Amino acid sequence: MRCSIRRCLITSVSILFLWLFITMQVLQETEDDQEAMTIKGQASHGSRKDLRQLEDWQNITLKYMEKIQRRKRTWLTVGISSLSQGNGSRLLTTLISLFHISSKTERKHLTVVVHLADSDLTWLRETVAHISNLFSPQIVAGQLLLIHAPPDAYPTADGKADLEEFYSKHNIDHAFLVSYATGLSDYFLLLEDNVFIAPNFVTHIRSKVTAMKHKPWVLLEFSNRGFLGKFLHSKDLPLLAHFLLLFHKEKPLDRLISHFRALLTQQEPIIFRPFLFYHRVPYEATDDKQKATAFQNRRASGPDNPPGAVFTDMNVFAVHQPWEAYTLDESFFWTYNVSTGKHLTVILNQPANLSRVQVLTGSLVDGKYSLQKGQVELGYNPEGMPQSCTSFVLLGRLLEGQMDQKIILKSMGFEVSCVRLVVKARQVGGLMIRHIYLWKGNAK
Repeated sequence: MRCSIRRCLITSVSILFLWLFITMQVLQETEDDQEAMTIKGQASHGSRKDLRQLEDWQNITLKYMEKIQRRKRTWLTVGISSLSQGNGSRLLTTLISLFHISSKTERKHLTVVVHLADSDLTWLRETVAHISNLFSPQIVAGQLLLIHAPPDAYPTADGKADLEEFYSKHNIDHAFLVSYATGLSDYFLLLEDNVFIAPNFVTHIRSKVTAMKHKPWVLLEFSNRGFLGKFLHSKDLPLLAHFLLLFHKEKPLDRLISHFRALLTQQEPIIFRPFLFYHRVPYEATDDKQKATAFQNRRASGPDNPPGAVFTDMNVFAVHQPWEAYTLDESFFWTYNVSTGKHLTVILNQPANLSRVQVLTGSLVDGKYSLQKGQVELGYNPEGMPQSCTSFVLLGRLLEGQMDQKIILKSMGFEVSCVRLVVKARQVGGLMIRHIYLWKGNAK
């Protein structure tokens, strides 16, 4: 049995269900809602969980959502659907990244809608509590909305294989998400709950959309991974929701979206580089125990990256800055068309004994945009203002865009002030310098 259009429309009213903790947070900060303070008690107080309180909660939710619906239409809505998959922090990490890297000006043009698409009530309560505590300013401002479609809004299972049942639910989850997002903004961006988001992504996307102003398009893509980073006109969302509901059993979401694009007469994909969104592969829960163990081991003996400044003579673009190659998160530096002798250099605030240096270039997913020929050098005797090292020695050469070299401290005799990555052959096209990791003391 297929999920009907009527059911989708009915469910778009019922998705207000999940605002208990968020409403309580809003009540503390919104004066005109003080008459509702009588239900402020914690959800853990079992005696308060009665039908009367549930009715009050729903009434307050409707009142709050009326304010949201009267809010000013924004330029972009970001849609995320999330399930409980053994790692509750990945959605929070993605939201923190999203709001942290967006400027104040960008946030004025941004709405984020999260569909909590799991029926696990414990996970729902905990997730809403965490989000309401972390993002109450965004919630009050109407920049962050949570929705939930109850289980009875979905078609009954009909004995499909596990994989088919998964992507059927996945498609319906996103049908509810895009249906709700209709009318909130001019454009819609589809993300996942386990991604790294490039700084100033709103500004970057807006520049690309402006450049496409006189060209017809249905779908723009800012990532090459599945349905991540798919960008559409909001006016097309009702049709997309209906399409996903009609064919939810047929194909995975990314293939349905590609087919939807073709049906609306855009035959070829329009993909923009550098990509703005990447999966947080090391951070997400996975069935691959070896990957999980390797990641935990790396975290246990992770890099130190002592304070320092990053300089380069490579081309610098607005989206990814040189210093992002030296952070401990999943940001990176992106450049283009590098020539022989170009460099990216970390100058430490204080000289340090380094026991290990690791340099990673290229995409985490497929290794594209790695440095084809390069080497890492250690520098000493800093001089001048700003300081620069006056002498360098070779530490090692990159192999397939990577180098991981331990340093025998007894052989050094002096502390390191600079770590320099040098290009040894001209490279046409993109270059991604993902990480420069430094360890102090004895390497583990």
